[in-house]
Amino acid sequence: MRQRLSSEPDRYRGRRRVPTPPRSRYAAVVTTAFVGAGMVALGAAALPDAKSVSPSVLDELKQASITSQDVAARADSDDRASRDSRAETKASTEQDVWLLPLQGYDFNAPYGMHGGKLHTGVDLVAPEGTPYVAIHAGAVTKAGWFGGYGYTVIVKHTDGSEAIYGHSSAVTVKEGQQVKAGDQLGLVGNTGHSYGAHLHLEIHVNGDPRDPVPWLQDRGVDIKMQVEAFYSDVTTS
Repeated sequence: MRQRLSSEPDRYRGRRRVPTPPRSRYAAVVTTAFVGAGMVALGAAALPDAKSVSPSVLDELKQASITSQDVAARADSDDRASRDSRAETKASTEQDVWLLPLQGYDFNAPYGMHGGKLHTGVDLVAPEGTPYVAIHAGAVTKAGWFGGYGYTVIVKHTDGSEAIYGHSSAVTVKEGQQVKAGDQLGLVGNTGHSYGAHLHLEIHVNGDPRDPVPWLQDRGVDIKMQVEAFYSDVTTS
């Protein structure tokens, strides 16, 4: 009997295990594809096909779409109406505003008899070249030389009254121009029959001169105290 040498390695005489190869990438991709397709199918089953929806449901969807469009159109229309209303209110407010013709003047030579003659306006003494503005909105009917008034601007207001601004060194508007209260009309000067640099202001109603002091006081402007009700209201509101 042959003896096994101790140096000879042991041999495995049973069934030999064959190592299992790693799972192929192809199998993983195929599996993922099947799972994805199943989920898509489930999702599609949950959403109704347009052809399978009853006509009443389609009508409801159409009606909902039309209603939303109507709401949007109505909102846009309301917004436009609101903007138009604000514009009209602003325009109306501008038409109602009465202001001082300039700031920082000395009130001199009030309306009335002076040296046996009627002084038909008031004189507001200010440095030559000082800008003056419209006391109220209206149309410029005169912008240029006007006899003893020198360079003059006349504005006819929307209520029919007129304001005459005399003795200007220059006028900055043209005849026919529409102006708002606060728009510059010219510069204080000493032209025509004038004793020094000042703005001569007259108010006429139906062609007749009126005392500017009470006339403007009735409209919220104190020309002697140099107070404007419009700006006072804005400041305190």
